[in-house]
Amino acid sequence: MPDYSKIFTYEVEGLSYTVSLYEQDGAFLADISVLEGGMDVNALYFGDDEFSGESVSLDGPLNMNGTRLDGEKIQWDDAEALSDPGLGPEGEDKETYVSEGDTLTVELDIASLDEIDVFGIRATSTTTESGSIKAVSDDPEEPEEPIEPTFEKVLFGTDVSDSGEVFDGVFIVDEPREGYEYSLPEGEEPTFENYLTYYEEEVDGYDIPSLDSIVFYSFHEDGYPVEQFRIDAPEGGFQSADEVLEAYDAAIEAGALDPEEVASGDLIAALSLGEEDDTPEDVVEAGDEAEDDLEMI
Repeated sequence: MPDYSKIFTYEVEGLSYTVSLYEQDGAFLADISVLEGGMDVNALYFGDDEFSGESVSLDGPLNMNGTRLDGEKIQWDDAEALSDPGLGPEGEDKETYVSEGDTLTVELDIASLDEIDVFGIRATSTTTESGSIKAVSDDPEEPEEPIEPTFEKVLFGTDVSDSGEVFDGVFIVDEPREGYEYSLPEGEEPTFENYLTYYEEEVDGYDIPSLDSIVFYSFHEDGYPVEQFRIDAPEGGFQSADEVLEAYDAAIEAGALDPEEVASGDLIAALSLGEEDDTPEDVVEAGDEAEDDLEMI
């Protein structure tokens, strides 16, 4: 699912929908998703919340004449025609007809999502009493960006036994720490993506296909590392950084950082991890052995 920046809603008797705006690969897109009913989307109108200057209008049945917001006449900055009214021989299979549960995605000719504070849809063949709408939505929901997890230490393991013991690999920590050769640059957010980029670009002699397991750690207040979770390479290994990030995202989504999920055993089963004893004493011993045995280059 895209990371939506603005979500407009519209609801009348017989029809409700959302318009979700986002940027993807340099393009600005609108997902028009019908929650109830159906409609043939013929034109889109949008603009900022400063109603000054000349208003854009499409000709004939695609116009939005008479639309108001809180009693004020709307000045539209732009409009895009999608289709002529009437379902024709295609019926509800028409490309611009959207029914309950369906989504129509449209690319918008704008330079920034900041240009849109008000969104309008001119639609016909609707499931409303009048059979058409000149719908206006404002005050969009602006979802907060999810907080990216951060880690104090990541091990990129390249030689891991069937029991999960790591014999070779590279430790990278979030900041310079005694006993560690590799750390992220000063001021770098310790997200996994930044760790992975550092591993690819700054560590010689290792690469993505050589990875067996990637282990994530936090540091206990007494200074020893505590494993949080790990992701294992698929059969045949990871072929690209994108594959690694997909596996990481899947682990996070499955609850890798949720203590209840980990305690239930469901996450471990989902990620095919080996059974581990995570008591502090064993963590200290395992961590010390692993770092002593690894070739720290």
